Amino acid sequence: MFARAMLATLLAPLAVAADPDLIQVKRMSMELARDIAQGAVDACREEGYQVSAVVVDRSGIEQVVMRDVNASRFTMEIARKKANAVVLSAASTGDFLDNRPDVAPIMNYLDEIIVLRGALPIRAAGSLVGAVGVSGALGGELDEKCAQQALDAVEERLEFADLD
Repeated sequence: MFARAMLATLLAPLAVAADPDLIQVKRMSMELARDIAQGAVDACREEGYQVSAVVVDRSGIEQVVMRDVNASRFTMEIARKKANAVVLSAASTGDFLDNRPDVAPIMNYLDEIIVLRGALPIRAAGSLVGAVGVSGALGGELDEKCAQQALDAVEERLEFADLD
């Protein structure tokens, strides 16, 4: 036990020194982001809702914005702000509301963030690569359901993504 602790103490500075000065950042392809947004819009359309879906990358930068024909223009902004809340918290907006009801209202005062149900993280091989936000259905639970259907449709692509 003592030998392990001593070895860990001696090797700790080497681990820090071995950290690279530059890191690789993995990003979604435009095609994957497009398919997620289209899947969310299609899922809501099948239920009779006209929505917008916004996919942002891990930095909260819009990658794809889709607004169904009769969706209000404001749904694009709401969907984007929902997706940004996911990037900030690394959790779905529904989980954030459930787990931090004390903080959620305060977050709505931040620019470009809104904590309303309807946005989910996009994870590829366990890493957060972005988020999808949906707005326009009759309630955030329905928005989230459409987002989840879109992610389910690309599940294998995300699970087996090349993250080398």
